[in-house]
Order: sequence, then structure tokens, then C-alpha cells
Amino acid sequence: MTDAPHAPVLLTEVIEALKPGPGDVVIDATFGAGGYTRAILATGAAVIALDRDPTVQPHADSVARDFPDRFQLIRTPFSGLAGAFADSGKATLDGAVFDIGVSSMQLDQAERGFSFMRDGPLDMRMSDDGATAADIVNTWDHGPLAHIFKLYGEERQSGRVATAILRRRAEQPFTRTLDLAEVVEKALGGRRGAPIHPATRVFQALRIAVNDELGELERGLEAAEATLAPGGRLAVVTFHSLEDRIVKAFLTERTGNAPAGSRHAPMAVDPRKPSFTLQFKGAREAGDEERSINPRARSAKLRAAIRTDAPAWAPGKGRAA
Repeated sequence: MTDAPHAPVLLTEVIEALKPGPGDVVIDATFGAGGYTRAILATGAAVIALDRDPTVQPHADSVARDFPDRFQLIRTPFSGLAGAFADSGKATLDGAVFDIGVSSMQLDQAERGFSFMRDGPLDMRMSDDGATAADIVNTWDHGPLAHIFKLYGEERQSGRVATAILRRRAEQPFTRTLDLAEVVEKALGGRRGAPIHPATRVFQALRIAVNDELGELERGLEAAEATLAPGGRLAVVTFHSLEDRIVKAFLTERTGNAPAGSRHAPMAVDPRKPSFTLQFKGAREAGDEERSINPRARSAKLRAAIRTDAPAWAPGKGRAA
């Protein structure tokens, strides 16, 4: 398991939640190295894999050689799930799985610019287009920078970090990951002995902003709701509170468990019919054995639900504040 470029987290629990089998069609909305995809294909189901990262192609080619008739990869972010399914030629979608966040194989590739522990270009794009992290730190004003560091990174000293970045870029623009990490570390006083590197939260915030990860998650959940057949199963694995909050809020509302109406008015049940039912309350977490083998599993949470026959709700509903 540790030899794989990206070990799928909570794999057993995800397969139990999806319950795939012969004749089923499942979307793996975050293909990566194909860990979930291979496990789903092994049950006899067909998989439509989605990924916007062009470097996953060798993994997709390997899966396609082993399962030539039941696998296809579509280059798209998971917000494009509905369109990808329409283009696939399949009639019914029986399941969808999301593994949110950056993968270990992306972190391990210094040239991708995701890691503050490896020197590389300050990129952080999961695709091969759009603005880079360097574009953001070299051009954004103090206010927007501090805002994303606080909102996406939950960095309490966001203003101090933004000030240090503006001061330094006036002398020389940022181009490398370790350069930015050093500036952030100095701005935060080093925090020697802290359980996480001082640049962790800032790099997380930049990655989320570069890839619009939270917006993608919201739109991906809505696309799954609109595309899954009645009885279809949704499984979502998250790795930090920002992601989990969105998934929890979405499922809370879509299962009819959130109050509707103004917060100043008496509480009322939303009149729309629930579009999902929960498979289990709360979130499933990895066991001690998996946590010891795979460090990514330590913060992972799985939430799962089953699609009802009610119409999909209007886009934009159920988002976390």
C-alpha cells in the first residue's frame, strides 16, 4: 500500500457505501492514481473517471489496458460531472465518489509547486491552465491575500503574512515554493517546535484559491444530485474542516434536516422533498491500522447518502456559509 503513488483512503468503507456490482455505472470524480476506480471495477461495475490533472493519464492508460470495456477517463473538474456523464453514452448513474483535496502524488512532485517541503515553481494548479500561486502572491492586494489566508487556511496571523509578502515582492517577485515558505516562516516567528510547518495554512489557502476547490466541491455535489438515478449512492471523502463543512451542510439540507425560512421567523420544515437519505449518521473515520499505514487517513472523513426519487434542488442551495 505504501508503494502506491497515492493510497486511496477509507477504501473499504467507500466500496461498502457505493455497493457497486455488475451492470452498475459509477463516476470516480477524482481519479488520481485510480485506487477507487480499480476497486470499483473489480466488482464488475463500469467506471467513468474524471480528473483535470493531465499527469494522471499514465494511470488511466494502465486501468484501460486492464479493463478496456468498462472504463473511460474524461478530462474535467468534478463540477463537470453532469456533462461528462451525458457525453459518456451511459443511461443510468448508480454511484459517485469524491476524494477531495490534493493527492500525495501531487505533493511529491516538486515541479507541481504544492509542497513547502520541496523546492519547485510556485504553481499549485491541478490542471494545466489558469492563474498560478505565483500570480496570486505577486499581484493580489493586501486585503484579498489576508482574506484567503484566513478563510481558506484558517491562519490567525493572515494580515502579518500578507504584509510580509507585499514587502518582499516589492524587491523581488516570488517564483519558488521554498522562497515563499521561508518568508511565511519568518513572518510568523518561525514557530519552532510547532506540530505543523508555519507555511502549512498559507500553502493550503493558496492551493484552494488557485483551484477554486470549495466552489468545485459545491458544484460537484449539485451535479451528482442532478445526475444520480433514484437509489444511486454518493460517497464523499474529505480531509479538512472546510471541505467537510460543505458536504455536511449539503447533505443536512438535502435530507430535509435543515430548518427553512428566515432566522428571525419561527422554524419551519423545508417544503421541498429530500433528494437524499443518509446511509449513516455523522462521518466515518479511518481505523487505527489504516492511520498507521497511511498518514492521509488521519484527518479523513467519509459521508455517504442515497439518492431519492425527488427532483434535484435548485443550484446554490445547501452551501456552507
